[in-house]
Amino acid sequence: MTTMQSVFEFLKSVFAFNENSPLLFTQFYFWAFFAIIYALFSLLHSKKLLRNTFLCFVSYFFYYKTSGLFLLILVFITVSDFFIAKFIHNSPNKLKRQLLLSLSVVVDLGLLCYFKYAYLFTDLINTTFGLQCKVFDIFAYIGNGCSTSGAFSVDSIVLPVGISFYIFQVLSYTIDIYKRKITPVNNILDFGFYVSFFPQLVAGPIVRASEFIPQLYKPFFITKRQMGIAVFWILNGLIKKIVLSDYLAVNFVDRVFDNPLLFTGFENLSALFLYSLQVYADFSGYTDIAIGLAMLMGFYLPKNFNSPYKAHNAGNFWKRWHISLSRWLQNYLYIPLGGNRNATIATYLLTAFFIVLVLALTHNIYIFAVLVAIVTILLIATRNNKNRRLKVTTNINLMLTMLIGGFWHGASWNFIIWGGLNGIGVIIYKIWRNLSMPKKMVFITITFGITLLLLLFSKLALFNVLIVWIGALFIGTLIRFIYYKCNGVNKWNKLSTVWAIAQTFTFITFTRLFFRSGSNLDPATANQVAWQTAKNMVNQIGLHFNVSTIPQIIFEYRNVFIVFLFGMIIHWLPDRFKRLYRISFASLPTIVIAIIAVLAVLFVYQFITADLQAFIYFQF
Repeated sequence: MTTMQSVFEFLKSVFAFNENSPLLFTQFYFWAFFAIIYALFSLLHSKKLLRNTFLCFVSYFFYYKTSGLFLLILVFITVSDFFIAKFIHNSPNKLKRQLLLSLSVVVDLGLLCYFKYAYLFTDLINTTFGLQCKVFDIFAYIGNGCSTSGAFSVDSIVLPVGISFYIFQVLSYTIDIYKRKITPVNNILDFGFYVSFFPQLVAGPIVRASEFIPQLYKPFFITKRQMGIAVFWILNGLIKKIVLSDYLAVNFVDRVFDNPLLFTGFENLSALFLYSLQVYADFSGYTDIAIGLAMLMGFYLPKNFNSPYKAHNAGNFWKRWHISLSRWLQNYLYIPLGGNRNATIATYLLTAFFIVLVLALTHNIYIFAVLVAIVTILLIATRNNKNRRLKVTTNINLMLTMLIGGFWHGASWNFIIWGGLNGIGVIIYKIWRNLSMPKKMVFITITFGITLLLLLFSKLALFNVLIVWIGALFIGTLIRFIYYKCNGVNKWNKLSTVWAIAQTFTFITFTRLFFRSGSNLDPATANQVAWQTAKNMVNQIGLHFNVSTIPQIIFEYRNVFIVFLFGMIIHWLPDRFKRLYRISFASLPTIVIAIIAVLAVLFVYQFITADLQAFIYFQF
């Protein structure tokens, strides 16, 4: 009887969901799970229908072990979009097709908004109408009604892991069916496999149906070199996640962000730069593992990162960072808004939405009035000038896309600021690159002068930070201007490239202050806590920056700074060099690859902390 109980408890631990121990790529249990799955896969891979069905149910099991009964939401989305897409494809009536597409968008985005933005919308309603509404989990209420235990809490809404990713994925499928770009799949299990493929399910990359579904019907094929590349990506991802991301988070970044007032200005500034590497290593590490796992099973996921900290400007950064989301926003939001052609009704509606949202979040009528005034002035100034109106509407569509990108990450005020700052960075660069050198000098001189005046008449820490950065930009531009006036030749292009990369990295890093401050928080209190954290960090950097303590701080945290420096050097290596050692690894004899893999795992194990760190993008 004792033996039977032990077996039962073991099976329960294997198949039951444990919210305190989700199935993560960094757990031993996941790799045991994958080893079993891959052994069974090797028996089925030649039978495409059986293989796809098997992987579909495996993916559902994986999601259940990660998110519990939220699996039902994934299944519902899969079934609804499968049949709606079928009806859209088979309907010759354009109005009916539009209505069906609208139904899909309303259902998908309705679920996403319910789980992700319920606290925000409740707060907006309470603020606007003076009510005392509270969030209510209707799904927990239904679950309690279907059982006698009453185990589900209806007073809070928990965000399902990965919902933002698979919602965008199914939306792209249905929209592409509507546009006649692809034809629907015939088997619902094939579609379920596309939506739920476990390597990329909970944190991307967001896979377009036109890229992935054709792979479902191709025979399994993998060469020795491809298998070596797959192993390389998995090891690369584990090292990024555990050696770089988790180590920096546990030993420095999390401590500073949790209590910024306990640390000096330099430590707060360092935490920002270290977080830039942490979030990249975490997210790209997940993607690397996902790409490697998929490749072992004969499937190919799109590249999601392309050395983003080599970007020369903010626009180029977003072509290198989270590429699948950037492409999704471009194809399904920016272009439908009018792109660089014109403004649409959606442009004006979204502009109004964000202005009202700013009012609701800040409760500041002056900020609201300024935004309304800016929009009004732009409309008046461009009314009779087609070219000017085209430039303005293009930039508005771009800004709205970046704001939606920030809003996609969460309902916190800080995410909207983060998205807006990135939009401003892209727009300013677009204006900057079209200016002549003399105009650039005038522009940066005026900007520096305004910042200096603000600093003189205000003691805000923010202006102390801005004056240093804008002062550096002013000096750099002045040197280039003098060089330009002296008819200098272009022999300093490499130095200009380094300067541009450094400035872009600095800009992106400071926007991350708002991104990190809004992460890992209870949605009910996210706005207040996130804003306070960001404010405290800026105050410490701007008002308590003691240069004399820097050597001592670097020495005390020398291991952290060495890991950071190592990570950035690897990141900035030339792409051709990275490609060379990746191919060289894959070309080694199998036994050598196996030995290196074991040694790499032992190395990674030395950095594992007591509590495994969840991937940052699981929360989105």
